[in-house]
This record gives sequence, C-alpha cells and structure tokens, in this order.
Amino acid sequence: MLKRLKRMRRVEKKSAAFARILDPAYQVDKGGRVRFVVELADPKLEVKWYKNGQEIRPSTKYIFEHKGCERIMFINNCVLTDDSEYYVTAGDEKCSTELFVREPPVMVTKQLEDTKAYCGERVELECEVSEDDANVKWFKNGEEIIPGPKSRYHIKVEGKKHILVIEGATKADTAEYSVMTTGGQSSAKLSVDLKPLKILTPLTDQTVNLGKEICLKCEVSENITGKWTKNGLPVQESDRLKIVHKGRIHKLVIANALVEDEGDYVFTPDAYSVTLPAKVHVIDPPKINLDGLGDDNTVTVIAGNKLRLEIPISGEPPPKAIWSRADKAIMEGSGRIRAENYPDSTTLVIDIAEKDDSGVYHINLKNEAGEAHASIKIKVVDIPDPPVAPNVTDVGDDWCVVTWEPPVYDGGSPILGYFIERKKKQSSRWMRLNFDLCKETIFEPKKMIEGVAYEVRIFAVNAVGISKPSMPSKPFVPLAVTSPPTLLTVDSVTDTTVTMKWRPPDQIGAAGLDGYVLEYCFEGTDDWIVANTELIEKTKFTITGLPTDSRIFVRVKAVNAAGASEPKYYSQPILVKEIIEPPKIRIPRHLKQTYIRRVGEAINLVIPFQGKPRPELIWTKDGAPIDKNQINIRNSETDTIVFIRKAERSHSGKYDLQVKVEKFVETASIDIRVIDRPGPPQLVKIEDVWGENVALSWTPPRDDGNTAITGYTIQKADKKSMEWFTVIEHYHRTSATITELVIGNEYYFRVFAENMCGLSEDATMTKESAVIAKDGKIYKNPVYEDFDFTEAPMFTQPLVNTYAVAGYNATLNCSVRGNPKPKITWMKNKVAIKDDPRYRMFSNQGVCTLEIRKPSPYDGGTYCCQAVNDLGTVEIECKLEVKGGLSFCRLLLQGVPPNIIDSYLRDLHSSNPEEY
Repeated sequence: MLKRLKRMRRVEKKSAAFARILDPAYQVDKGGRVRFVVELADPKLEVKWYKNGQEIRPSTKYIFEHKGCERIMFINNCVLTDDSEYYVTAGDEKCSTELFVREPPVMVTKQLEDTKAYCGERVELECEVSEDDANVKWFKNGEEIIPGPKSRYHIKVEGKKHILVIEGATKADTAEYSVMTTGGQSSAKLSVDLKPLKILTPLTDQTVNLGKEICLKCEVSENITGKWTKNGLPVQESDRLKIVHKGRIHKLVIANALVEDEGDYVFTPDAYSVTLPAKVHVIDPPKINLDGLGDDNTVTVIAGNKLRLEIPISGEPPPKAIWSRADKAIMEGSGRIRAENYPDSTTLVIDIAEKDDSGVYHINLKNEAGEAHASIKIKVVDIPDPPVAPNVTDVGDDWCVVTWEPPVYDGGSPILGYFIERKKKQSSRWMRLNFDLCKETIFEPKKMIEGVAYEVRIFAVNAVGISKPSMPSKPFVPLAVTSPPTLLTVDSVTDTTVTMKWRPPDQIGAAGLDGYVLEYCFEGTDDWIVANTELIEKTKFTITGLPTDSRIFVRVKAVNAAGASEPKYYSQPILVKEIIEPPKIRIPRHLKQTYIRRVGEAINLVIPFQGKPRPELIWTKDGAPIDKNQINIRNSETDTIVFIRKAERSHSGKYDLQVKVEKFVETASIDIRVIDRPGPPQLVKIEDVWGENVALSWTPPRDDGNTAITGYTIQKADKKSMEWFTVIEHYHRTSATITELVIGNEYYFRVFAENMCGLSEDATMTKESAVIAKDGKIYKNPVYEDFDFTEAPMFTQPLVNTYAVAGYNATLNCSVRGNPKPKITWMKNKVAIKDDPRYRMFSNQGVCTLEIRKPSPYDGGTYCCQAVNDLGTVEIECKLEVKGGLSFCRLLLQGVPPNIIDSYLRDLHSSNPEEY
C-alpha cells in the first residue's frame, strides 16, 4: 500500500507557510525510529506537532530539531499505538501524514530441552523468542496448558524468555511439553523419578532441666511421615507429649519434663529402612528457700550483736554456694564476716554487727544443672547520728523559733522524734524543754529572759535509743520591739511635701533602735504607703510627691532587731498646701555696717532669708538693676549669694535686696566699699632750714583710695648716695620737722600717703634740696672720679624643675644681680603673668620668688623668669608639674560634708577660676 501511495501522482498545492510539506505516509518496524521533516517558508513561524488532534510535547520519545528552515520530529522506539495520523501547523496552515507500524513474526530463538527431575522438585522449562512480550502458548502432550490459581503450573515471562514452572513434580508430570509462536514452535520431554532419602538434620542428645520442655527435632529430604519410639516402645501422645509432622520436619515435644521422661528415643521414616536415635537426660537445678525471711527478704540486727543466718538449699548434684556483697566474695573459714556451707544449707555469720554491715548480700548456687541466685537485705540498726546544729529563725521578748534538719543517718530505724535542750551562753547547765517527743523539726522555747544570750541543742530518737546531742545553735538573745515613737508633729508643709518630726520611744529595750518607718494614707482610704525606702535614722523626714490640696494621715513606727513597734498616729488629717509665711531677711551682723574689701579681693556675701512659698528676690545697686556680667547672684531656697571674683572700685555702692511673697515685701540694704592704696601727696615743700633741722609741709593726695588717709611716711636721702631712709612712719599731720641731720650734707625728702590698704605706690619728692650748713670755715669736698658699677643682669642661682601637690602652695626661686637694678618679669608658657591673684611675686636683695597659691593640674607648665636693665636681657626657665588634687566629684565620693565642699568651692572660685 505504501508503494502504491508513493507511485501515485500528487498534485501539490502551493503553501505560503511551507516550502516543503510532509510525505503522505511513513512506515516503520516495531521498535524502530521514524523522522518527520517539513521546511518553512518563513523561519520565524511557530510550529506545532499533533497526533490524532492532541499536541505533542518534547520527551525522550518525541525529539524536535531545528536546522535552518527545516523542522524535524523524531519518534523513538515505535510501538503499535504509534500507528496513527500526524499533522504539523505553521501559522494558519497545516500539513498531515500517516504512520504505519509493522509488527514482525515471532520466532523461537532458543529451543526447549529434555529434562529429568525427582518427585517433589520444582521444574522449569525455558525457551526464548525473537520479540518481547510475544504471544506464546504452552502444550502438554498436545493439550494446551491453562494455569489457574490452584494449579501447579505457572508461566513466567522475562522479556524474550518464557518459562513453564511445575511446582512439586510427580510421576504424573512425565510427558512431552511444547511451545508455539506466530513464527514457529519447539518441544521437549520431561521425566520425573523418585528421589533418594537424605537425613538433613539428625536427632541430637539432650540434657534438660526438670520442668523444662524437651524438643526432639529432625529433618529428612522427602516430605514423608514416620514413627517415634522410646526405649523400643511406641510413643503415645498425651497432654504433655505432642508429635508434630510439618513436611520434611518431624518433632517430638514433651512439656514440663519429668525424671521418668529420660530414655532412648528413635524416629523411623515410613517406607525407608533408616533410623534417627537420640538420648534424653533430665536434671534438677539448684534452689534457694527464703520462705522464712518474709516478703522483702530483710534481716534486722542491732549493732554489736552477732548474726547467724542459715538458708536452706537443694539441687542435684549438691550445688556450691558463694556469698558476696558489692561484687566482693565472702570467704569461708575465719573472719568477722564469713560463710559456712553444708549439703542442704548455707550460713552467713557476722560477729559484732556494725553500721557499715548494712546492705544487700547475694547467694549464688551453681551445679551442672544450672545456677540459682538470691539477694538478702541485712539491716543493722543503731542509735541515730546527732542532728546538725539548729537554726534560730525568729526571736521575741521571751520566746524564739528553732528549726533543724533530720540527722543524715537515722540509725537504720525511722526517727520517732526529738528532745530539745536550752542553756544560757555563760552557763554549762543544759535544761530539757520537752518530755514528750517532738515529732516535727520546729520548736518554740518560751519563758526566757530578754537580753540574755541562749543556746539550743537537739537529740534525735529512734526505736534503738537517743542520739548524741547536736552542736549548739548560734547564740541568740530574746528581744522585744520598742514602744511607739512619741510627739509626732508636723514640721512644715508645701504644695507637694509634708515634713514630720517626732521623739524617740519611751521604752527601747535590749534590742536597741535601728530606725523608723514613716507611712501615710490618703483620707478616705486604708492603704498605707511607706514613705521611706530605707530606715530613717533621724527623727525628721519629708514625704514628697503628694498631690496638692489632698489630705493625708501619717503614722510612724520604730524598728529594731525584734521588728516594728506599734504605730504612732498623727491625730488629724494634714492638708497638703503650703502656708504663706511673710518674708524675712536675716542680715548677718558683719554686713549691718559698711562692708569693706580691697581691690582684687573676692566678695562672697551670703544673705539668709525666710518665706513661703519660695520668695521672689530682686537686687539693685544704687537704685539701678545689677549688671550680671560683673556681679554674680545665686539664689537658693534659704539664702542668696552675691559673688564678685575680683573687686574693683566701681563695685562700691549701696546694694538693696527686696524679697516678695505674694503681697508681702521685705527689704534690706548693704553698703559695700572697695578700697585701694592712696595716691601720693600732691606737693611737698621745704618750708625752712635751720641748724640740723628742716621744716616740711605737703598737701593730701587727690586719690585717697576710697577710704580715709590714716597717715604719712617721710623718708630722707643724702644727695651723695641717694639711698632712702625712713624718718617718720604713720604720721597724721601734713607738716613735720626733720631733726638730727648731718651738718654739711645735702638732703632730699619724699612723702608716702597711707590708708588701711597700705602705702601709696609712689611718693612725692621735694624739688629743692636742703643743705645743712656748717658755721665757720666752709669745707670743700674733694673731687673723685666716679667708678662704673653698671653690670648687665646675670642669674647667680637658676630655677629648678619642681613637683607640686594640688591644693598646696608652691614657690619657684632664683637669684639675679645687675646694675642698674634689673626689672623682673615672670612668664608662664611664654605669656607674662600680670594681675593674677593666684600668683604672688617677691624680690628681696636679688632673690626672686614666684608663689603659686593652691595650684591645680592646669597650673603645670614651663615658667620663665626674665631680668631686664639698660645693659641687656637674660631669661631662665623651669618646669612645674602639679600632681594629685581633689576634684568636686572626688570630694563627693569621699563623703566630705556639704559645708566643707561649699567652702572649698568658694576658695577655688576666688583662687583658680579655670579649675572652678
């Protein structure tokens, strides 16, 4: 048909999608591979393949390939179900074809072979054909074999192999067997003969314990029956004796073996002259008789007594007995613990039993029939161990509560109870507190004396006796709570706080007083709230965080080692609202008169005041507001502080303080005067010269330093040396007469003004000199050439590196010489030190000193001393390192009282602003 189709003349219709379409038909052998090819006019078209209208997806059976415009589909391992119509679509067009699958004839490639077998065997007749799963039929002597569920014939197919299986072949299975296929056939002969008998498992001799099961078992090569005999007599089945035949296996089972079951047993297969003999021996295993010991096999003995424990035993042959404890054997013969063995019994002997002898003892009996094991618990009872030292958990005024733990070892007998004894610590006489056993581990002794130290000890009691006493408890003292505090009153009230104060209890007792607990509750409730987190040591406390306008009740309790006392109540509710208290200023006595300070000193005024609620404070100076950039004002709840770091003349004046509480106003005034050295007198004149006397007069200075002139200092200088010497000090007038001058000398005079700050920095000198003339011949002074004493400055003693302790004054010293007298300048880190109150500079006869007041670590650095005169400049340096020092935080951590810290901060503020 395919040839005809190919020879047919086809009229191909031109297609816009396909350049070449499928052939009209394809043919392939079963199991072969076929290739479908189409060629597209446009390679971008999508192609889909279909079989009987169902789209084909790629798989191991269907493989798709693209080669240019060709679209190829392969079908692998073709089967009869692949015989169908196929078509392919490209766009809106499709082309189709048909596939024909041809099945070849099945041939017998491996012939059947003649076979011999024995009865009962499994026989397999095997052939092989040219195709898998081919249709093959089996025949026996020309009749077709049709296997059934109960038939002994089975057909097994394994690919191209076909096997006929005969289960349990018999002589009736001897015949000619053949197989037939679509392309051929094969035959063979099967002969089945009897099989010789073989003994696969013979009977074996057995030794069986009395009462156990006897099982004699043998196996022969054939599925036949047989007969059992014992000592030549047939064996008869009974309730204990069973004969079992299962195919080729033969059993004789005897339950609960007896001594009379011993003998010679023989099994004889039917139709065979073969015998299978076996001997059976019944033995009796050892036994231990513990009936006299009770259910738990426990033997109790009192410590110090002798134990002789005899245990009956049985067994044939007589068993050997071995006693052991904790895997350690107990030997026979001598020893405190020993074993004694007899044919019908075994004995354990313990001389003078001890506590450690308690435990489990094991008996092991053994003979050729078997083994027997038993365990016996021996309990050695004694008086118990003493309890551990008791604990006193609670103490009252004449009672306490004692608890203890049971003893670790109860003596092997349950604890029946305890005896309790008590004594005073300084006494040696114990007194028993109970005559009836205390069943619990807690007891409450009573009728003790408050403040006296006691000790308690415990005895444990069991059925054997009384233990030794425990160690005494820690000494304890019966104590009572104090009486309630007294005189609970309100100290002060604000909008959110209430401060209460009270007096200590009238009766404190031996326990002393640890502190107080203050509690409060709001009116209308019974919930008392503890105001303090820790015990109050003082008799005053402030309750904070209270709602304004609320009413509270307050009570206080005294607490000591015995507990809290009865509360002391405040009689009526307290309204939480601050009471207006008119302001009042308490000017310190030293500020009620003019407060005088020198220029450069610190001013620190503390003005206490009163008033509730917190007053409003207003400071003015000479009627004008205070400049806070120059004057620091710090206010607290109880005082106000005026602080000026470095006082100046401009800070002098009248300072007014106004304290306001709502409509109440209180005022106070403070006069502050900042004074300085005065200026020099305005003019000094020589009024007259006579004899050895000179009359001087001068006018007061224009600047008195803001304070009264307290006097003047007059100095004289000989014109030759011009060295000044003081003639008069603290002189109050503005004219003076200088006497006892040297005749023939010429003098100049100068005057310093003085007030309470000291002498003026400069002095006013007379313009003319006073010549003390000599009567008679005038002495003519010789003329001498002046010697040049000028010298450039030079340090004769250098500065040395110095270590200082913070808070303690430090000094730097050096010495210099030069003429004219050099000007000394001190510098720190190349910066000149000027007008700094923390530093003081001295120069005395060439020794230059720099004092650093209470230095801090910030004062460390490089210090330089510079000496300058008309002939040159010289410098010398050293390093200063400041160690230690107390910071404000360290003062707090060390527990320094607040008033000391406040004083320290004030000094620090005035002396070292940087550290402050």
